[in-house]
Amino acid sequence: MKKIIGLMAGLLILSACSNIGEPEELVQETDEAEQETAIIPKYNISDDYYKMIVPFKTSSSRGLVVDNLNTRYDIDEFETGLMRMAQATFPTDTHFFQEGQYLDEDTVDTWLEWNDRDPEGLNPPKSEEEDQVILAHILEHNYLVKKDEKTIELGGIAIGLALESDSNNIALIEAKGKEYAKEVVRRMRGMEGLSKVPMVVSLYVQAPKSSIVPGHFIAKAEVSRGSSNIGKWTIVDEQYYFFPSPEAYNEKPDDANKFEILKGDIEEFFPNYTGVIGKAFYQNGELTQMKIKIPMQFYGKAEVIALTQYLTGKIMEYYPEQYLSVEVSISSTNGEEALIVKEPGMDEPFVHIYQ
Repeated sequence: MKKIIGLMAGLLILSACSNIGEPEELVQETDEAEQETAIIPKYNISDDYYKMIVPFKTSSSRGLVVDNLNTRYDIDEFETGLMRMAQATFPTDTHFFQEGQYLDEDTVDTWLEWNDRDPEGLNPPKSEEEDQVILAHILEHNYLVKKDEKTIELGGIAIGLALESDSNNIALIEAKGKEYAKEVVRRMRGMEGLSKVPMVVSLYVQAPKSSIVPGHFIAKAEVSRGSSNIGKWTIVDEQYYFFPSPEAYNEKPDDANKFEILKGDIEEFFPNYTGVIGKAFYQNGELTQMKIKIPMQFYGKAEVIALTQYLTGKIMEYYPEQYLSVEVSISSTNGEEALIVKEPGMDEPFVHIYQ
């Protein structure tokens, strides 16, 4: 494993941005007949993430997401994005994450079937949709809360419905997704222990199988404690773009041009790099995250340091916004060479040269 040394920016100390305390050993109530010991870790690396209960209890439907979604990009975004969808309802400072414990593999597989093959299947008969599956996957997350000083219990559930992409008829896909969500909530309300738990339901549209960026969430809604009725749906305006690409130039021309200027700056002074690519994340039409990858031919550590120094200045020049997260990784055939990270609110970027 390569050692890491800091360059230019001050050392980023994990505890400086973490909430540190002693680990708590609590009792987790699973049902009337069973109690389990649960430990809440003492470190919280960021308010953007939930503390996760240990021992880590995996979902009995784990692995299905890999089989059912189109790309690795969708797998990652669907799971981490579902946590993001839940945070407004189940805040990270009062709730603890656990993988879903109620929807097992058999249940998820059955609900994803065509309903002419299985009456519990949610997808329409094959003959009506030309063998197209609309509902690709159902993902469950559990959120635990403290019942008292020594006990934690289930405090909320997030349900994500992954839908197949259809750019020609997104309205139909969304309408179908809302129908499926209503039925999934009704069925889960009938499960033992879930009759009164508040829920968040979110709709995710996958990217095509050929895509090099993930899909995105399009809507979410809350289900109140003890209710089976889904509340008002809220539009979720999120989108990923690949730079450079025709889509980025057509739909985000200002950011595409800025990226092209950065690319030109690197070309002018460093002939041994082999390309620059970026993945941009937009929320409500605004760029909030940019991840840039730069592969280079390796001719010595001095060149790596020079390129990293140069890029750090350019990142602060072109992406100065305080709300914007930027990550630049430089690599060669030898592996990772350098990392530049600018997080929201940071006055100086965090820079590493890998040794």
